[in-house]
Amino acid sequence: MKIFKPFLAVFVCCLSAVAMNAGDIAAVGKTPVFRADYRVIPLPDAINGIKNTSFVLSQEKLINYPTGNRDMERNAMFLSQYIEDMTGMHLSIRPSRITKDRTDNITLLLDNEMQQEEGYRITVTSEGVEISGKTPEGVFQGIQVLRKSLPICKNVKVFLPTAQIEGHPRFGYRGMHLDCVRHFFSTEMVKRYIDIMALHGMNRLHWHLTDDQGWRIEIKKYPRLTEVGAWRNGTTLGHNSPVNDGIRYGGFYTQEEIRDIVKYAQDRYITIIPEIDMPGHMVAALTAYPELGCTGGPYEVWTKWGVTDDILCMGKDNTLRFIEEVLREVVDLFPGKYIHIGGDESPRVRWQTCPLCQQRIKDLGIKAEGNQSAEAKLQGVLTTHVQQYLSKFGKRIIGWDELLGCDVDNTATIMSWRGSEPGSKGALLGHDIIMTPVDPLYFDYYQTSKTWNEPQAFGGCNTLKKVYDFEPVAPELPADKRHHILGAQANVWTEYITCEPQVQYQVLPRMAALAEVLWLEPQDKDFKDFKARLQYLTEIYKLYNWTYRAKSLVEEDEEKE
Repeated sequence: MKIFKPFLAVFVCCLSAVAMNAGDIAAVGKTPVFRADYRVIPLPDAINGIKNTSFVLSQEKLINYPTGNRDMERNAMFLSQYIEDMTGMHLSIRPSRITKDRTDNITLLLDNEMQQEEGYRITVTSEGVEISGKTPEGVFQGIQVLRKSLPICKNVKVFLPTAQIEGHPRFGYRGMHLDCVRHFFSTEMVKRYIDIMALHGMNRLHWHLTDDQGWRIEIKKYPRLTEVGAWRNGTTLGHNSPVNDGIRYGGFYTQEEIRDIVKYAQDRYITIIPEIDMPGHMVAALTAYPELGCTGGPYEVWTKWGVTDDILCMGKDNTLRFIEEVLREVVDLFPGKYIHIGGDESPRVRWQTCPLCQQRIKDLGIKAEGNQSAEAKLQGVLTTHVQQYLSKFGKRIIGWDELLGCDVDNTATIMSWRGSEPGSKGALLGHDIIMTPVDPLYFDYYQTSKTWNEPQAFGGCNTLKKVYDFEPVAPELPADKRHHILGAQANVWTEYITCEPQVQYQVLPRMAALAEVLWLEPQDKDFKDFKARLQYLTEIYKLYNWTYRAKSLVEEDEEKE
């Protein structure tokens, strides 16, 4: 990280104190002076040219954006709202072509000479502020940096020390996952989750929409998926205890609601990747359409957690037709290039005894080979079929790392969840990889081993420091294969997460640690410095009434182990 030490010394002198829920406050006589602090999370690559002069941010300033550019106009609106959230000052926005309009104002600019698609540059002089990027997305990332640097205060002048701040993410895929199946969350909650992601510089939301415990996405061709499959007759209590609460539970998102959420995310430069799990984790669908299973049912939407033997029957032609027709509607709802098809935890014991599946294996000439069963290869046939079908719409699949054992070709992107080793193996085979290992990126796990005062979680222990220390690229991975590591993602499975505050508690502040993993080069990370900067970020959490785990800021013993 290129922060020149002579300038840094001045910067630290000006910006060292954190108090009163504001970024930095100094005192001139008896009058408090509110100053910005550019050492935010994730930390910029460079903070250069710090001097004693400042740009004074006040109610009279304007936010300029390029005339006729709707993305930049929206960026300007976001910046105006963020400044109002932080300082109480409302700055008007205006389109502008004239250079002189930049004087004494904030100006958003596109700069084609910048190298990084998501890179940003913030130039602060006493005469104005410019936020530049090669793309509107890069400008948006710069806006987030300026937003987080502002003090939290109300209707007072804020001093922005002169500087040039630059940064760009290390990885293009910076993901968070949200399971809305085990427990269902409102559209408003999903939007707030997207807002939290935007603050942290994350850009991919993996939205888990189907599973054994419920079907959450409206499919007009198959209405019973939501009429029947979206509801279960109660929920198990505790960790799969024999006690069921007996309360009917469920819900789903209409296609109109999904389009609204997708647009909300797009406006914040976040792409939503839907997961339609197959061939396993399909009991909700089988309950609605039992003819899709090997036994024909009857089935019941699961009220407990875990893995069931009942999966889609691969011996029936109508199964493939069902998958295609469901995905056809999914494709229309989600404009991103990826559709996640799961592929994990799919026991094939039904296929082993199903005459139709065995006939399909025979007809296709599939033979067991080495450690790979014929049934595993049959799952590979399904995966390849889906790959080829989605390619007609310009889409690619993502699947969990079990797909590496199913003869899938390397156009499939793999999420490495059973540790980091499958990801390295997949990269060597030519697959693009997203690192999502249980340890340390399952945020439904506890944040401490001292769990007695924690809300119920899945188990395990992924501390803030474990997340911060994670390295997505294995050191032994050859240099010519490292480009296959697209980035990383934290997963939030909600078996034991029943409400929005608990979701926020599980991800905050760990999302901040993952943000630095995905934005910074390993040599630029410093956990002690991160913890110091995190103190102020949590003040922004408080501003928005987000729930976070405050103990993570003060715990030390466990992190030193």
